[in-house]
This record gives sequence, structure tokens and C-alpha cells, in this order.
Amino acid sequence: MPKLLPHFFVLMFLIATPSSWGQSGKPKQPNILFILADDVGTEVLGCYGGQSYETPRIDSLAADGQKYRHCYSMPVCHPSRLAIMTGLYPNDLTNQKWGSFPVEMESKTIAHAMKSAGYKTAVAGKWQLALQGKDVNHPERLGFDQSCLYGWHEGARYHDPYLWQNGKKLENTEGTYGPDHYTDFLISFMKENRESPFFAYYSMALCHDVTDDLKAPVPYAPGKDRYLNYEEMVDSMDLQVGKLIDALNELGIRENTYIIFTGDNGTSSRSIVRAEKKDGDKKWTYLRDEVWSEINGEKIRGGKGSLTDHGTRVPLLINRPGSVRKGEYDDLIDFSDFLPTFLELASSKAPDWGPQSKSTGTFRGISFASRILRNEPSTRTFAYSQSKGSKFWVRDQRWKLYNNGQFFDIENDPRENRNLGKSIPPEGAESHRQLSRVIADKLNWD
Repeated sequence: MPKLLPHFFVLMFLIATPSSWGQSGKPKQPNILFILADDVGTEVLGCYGGQSYETPRIDSLAADGQKYRHCYSMPVCHPSRLAIMTGLYPNDLTNQKWGSFPVEMESKTIAHAMKSAGYKTAVAGKWQLALQGKDVNHPERLGFDQSCLYGWHEGARYHDPYLWQNGKKLENTEGTYGPDHYTDFLISFMKENRESPFFAYYSMALCHDVTDDLKAPVPYAPGKDRYLNYEEMVDSMDLQVGKLIDALNELGIRENTYIIFTGDNGTSSRSIVRAEKKDGDKKWTYLRDEVWSEINGEKIRGGKGSLTDHGTRVPLLINRPGSVRKGEYDDLIDFSDFLPTFLELASSKAPDWGPQSKSTGTFRGISFASRILRNEPSTRTFAYSQSKGSKFWVRDQRWKLYNNGQFFDIENDPRENRNLGKSIPPEGAESHRQLSRVIADKLNWD
């Protein structure tokens, strides 16, 4: 009898862990659920010291997963999405027009890369890389098998939403709530593909305020004479993330799924709460509340649009029970890094796309999967962010250098009040030399 015990335990292991194994009996590639919140800086989340909002479900991802302290986005949403989709910086791309995507890059995206690795792909929520009504097949061309997206600048994203699902206008959405559609759509996608590896990209509408450039205002929240305020949107964001976590558990695939949560830029400084049109007015007036949040005892205003930390330093949480080592990390990460990281998590090589426009390699991004898989630090030595114009910075964990020569000790001067560019302190000299080399090289753009 004792000779049979090893075989017995192997059999029980295989029966007990079906979600981690494919039909061939080989270990299944991990699923990736990538959640990109809209206008959510680190000060919003309790796990980063935020005190103004309740975010228990998101905080739970940090409690038994990885929390990164140095993840940097672009200061606004469109360039952040370009970097995620391509693994490049916006200045590498030939077309940076707001709400567009370079035609020559349509076959060279994060979704196509994951498809080449054997993944099913889906995106839900905010697209912003094209007007859906004018190009309904745009997500499909960029590599997504399925999509559920609101009509950006066409209609509502929240109440009575204006939605495109797999290239077709979704009817009968009156009385429904957009984030419920996006979340439920991804849950159905994950259920449908639970036997195959999947890449589910949840480009959240939350916590961005409503559209303000339509002929008529979008509907108010039910039972209210206003739109959801920022606190209510944060509550809704946390609820939707919780629904996804619960669904993964119910489907039995939680332990084979990486959940990656981040934000596309810092928190907005103002949020629309009401629309008004007085007699004789030709246009609607939108009233906005300022958004202030408390973090670690300090009140700060949202910094979206700014190249400061409040505009570009965003949360990054990574969670996979039983696989991701818990901890807080200071690895430098910027938004070009997600594409190569996801490929490494999928055990897949980079596609043979060749050098990209203005770039010397396939990606600008540097995979930080070594930290996730082996608890080894990323090899990135600087992070990068750029504004809509020509201004940009490169930085390490403590020091930040702008291309105009401004130099700041962010650790001791987070608000960037003291420019040290003309008097480099001894402790910052080596960082200044290293970052200056990066700027002098212009990141190989020329």
C-alpha cells in the first residue's frame, strides 16, 4: 500500500488543480486581467495611505500581493494608452493626435502580441484611440477578439450608456449603468475562455467625470439632481474590481490569473457634478467641484495634466494567490513596460516586428516580470514621462531631471519647489550625470 501513495497524491493534485492545467495535461499559461483605472492617483487608495475614500477590494490586492512605489504614467490619458498598447513612448510614434492611433502600428499592439502568445483577448470600458461610431472595427484591427466600449464623445459612459459591443451598437441600455456592462462583459469573456489563457483589458471609465461636449448633457445619476461625485465614483470602482475578483474565484481560475491594477494618470483636479442652462443661453454650463484627497495626513489636490508626482505617479498592484510574493517594491516602472512584462509572464518571446518608428528596438519597455516571477529587481535605470508639448523628464527613485535642465530631489521636495539644476548637490551628482546622458542621447529618437 505505501508504494501507491505517491501516485495517489499526484492524482489528487491533478484533480484539485484543474484550472492550472490545459486539456493536454501541460501547465496552462496564466491569465492576465489588466485593470487601468481612469484619473486615479496613489492618494486615492487606502493601501498607499489614502484617507479620503474606502477601497477595501482594491486594497486586498496589495495586502496579499505586490505594491509598487515607483510606477509612472504620462500626465494625461491618451499618451498613457499609446505607451501601453505599443511598448513605446508617444514621441516614438508618427501620429500623436488626440484620440487616434498610428495606422502603421495597428498590427503591433499589446493585444496582437498576446494573441501571438496563444491568448484570447478582450477590452472593455474606455477606448479613446478612435471614435467608435466612425471606425467600429478599430479594436478588432488592434488585436482584440471581443470588445465592449462606450462611444467616446458620442454619448454617456455611465447612466443610460452609449455602448458598442463587438462592433455593433448595443440597444436597450436605458436605465442601466455602464460600469456594470463593462464588468459583466469581461466576466462573460473570462467564463467563456476559462479553459484557454486570456488577456482581459479593463480600461475603466471610472473615475473620470462625464462627457461635457455633447449637444445635450448625459443623464444624471438615478434619483439625484447631479452626476456622481468623485467619492461615489471611487466607491463604484472598488465595487467593480470586487466583482471581478469574486468572478475569478467562482470560476475556479483565481490562482491562475494575474490581476494587475494601475491608473492612467494622476487624479483629476476637478470633476463635473452638474449641468445648467439658463434662459437665453445657447450652450450648457458644466459645474465642477475641486477634488482634494488626504494621504498620510496631507491634503492634496488632483494633479492630472501635470508632470509632477501628483500627475504621473500612479498605483501599481499585482496579485496572484500562491504565485506572487507579497511585498512593497521600489523598482522603476513606466508605461512602456507593461507589454514586454505581460509577454514574459506568458512565457512568450517578443514578436519579430523589427525596430519601430524612431526606436532602436522592438520596445522601449523593459520587462519587470523578474520581480513578479523570481523576486529579482527590474533592470530599468530611469523612468520617463512627457507632456503634450516637447517637455519631458527622466528620473530615478529620488532624482528627477527635466529636458530644460530643471533638477529636483523628489524625496525631500515632492512639490518641486527647489530647482537644483544650477547647483547640483554632491549626493545627487551621479544621478544627474546618468540622467543627463539619457537626455543627451534623446532616447535614440534622432
